Amino acid sequence: MTKVETYFVQIIIVFCSAYSIYGQQDPNYTQYMYNTMTVNPAYVGSSDNFNITANYKAQFTGIDGAPETINLGLETPVTYNVGLGLNITRDALGPSEDLNIDGNFSYSINMSERTYLSFGLKAGFRVLNVDFRKGIFDNPNDPAFMNNINNQFLGILGAGAYLFSEDWYLGLSTPNFFSQEYYNEEDTMVDTEELHMYLIGGYIFDIGGNTKFKPAVLFDYTEGAPLRANLSANFLFLDKFTAGIGYSLDASVSGLAGFQVSDNIFIGYAYDYNTSDFNQYNDGSHEILIKFSLARRRGATFSPRFF
Repeated sequence: MTKVETYFVQIIIVFCSAYSIYGQQDPNYTQYMYNTMTVNPAYVGSSDNFNITANYKAQFTGIDGAPETINLGLETPVTYNVGLGLNITRDALGPSEDLNIDGNFSYSINMSERTYLSFGLKAGFRVLNVDFRKGIFDNPNDPAFMNNINNQFLGILGAGAYLFSEDWYLGLSTPNFFSQEYYNEEDTMVDTEELHMYLIGGYIFDIGGNTKFKPAVLFDYTEGAPLRANLSANFLFLDKFTAGIGYSLDASVSGLAGFQVSDNIFIGYAYDYNTSDFNQYNDGSHEILIKFSLARRRGATFSPRFF
């Protein structure tokens, strides 16, 4: 194999060792609990608010071409049982770029006075581009790097279930049922999106003194890869300040902080420190989130949500 630009080799090593995959998988968010629609379509409409969430994540900073993700999500209840959402994600890694656009629908039923069960569907499309002209090669005529992928169009179809109350939630979902591969003429370049299954859960403890504590967990099962576990523990002080830590199994340790600027605006930040041997090659990952919320249902009073 020819020598690819250093950044690309290093990133592929990390992704292959962590997930045993050939190409980029679904984006990995540290603050997923504030934008749950990205992992479970059944979440939309559950907060009773119209929410706009913008998320930016730069992984493995200090390396050219490292993963970079931009996400914009909109979701709202339409009726007491129906929620709708729109999710737009741009994901870049080295010479590749993904654009994902999907619509989300949920329908909820009352299980008891304070407990609800929602079922959700996600449908949309993905556009993949790989431009090897962005790489630097010892042998530019190597056939492995001569065939770009231009506007490969793929469908997205996912589903989820979300059981929740005012102080806890539990969800199971898959963001895309399709598992698809792309090859060049020489069968040397492969991009694969494998089936993901997400299990999420969280509970809010009111421990007094205007302080709430929320442990949360996300399990990510990818076909053909080890189980990925993300554990987090956040504290909310005075319904304004959030501070917490997170741990992704065999991958990273995270610090999280957030501030409720007003009843309508929340700003969050997370830093991931890589715990593998790869940490010597990068300066960690940074994630910034901004969430704007408005009370949607008639007669409702807005209250900032911890999830």
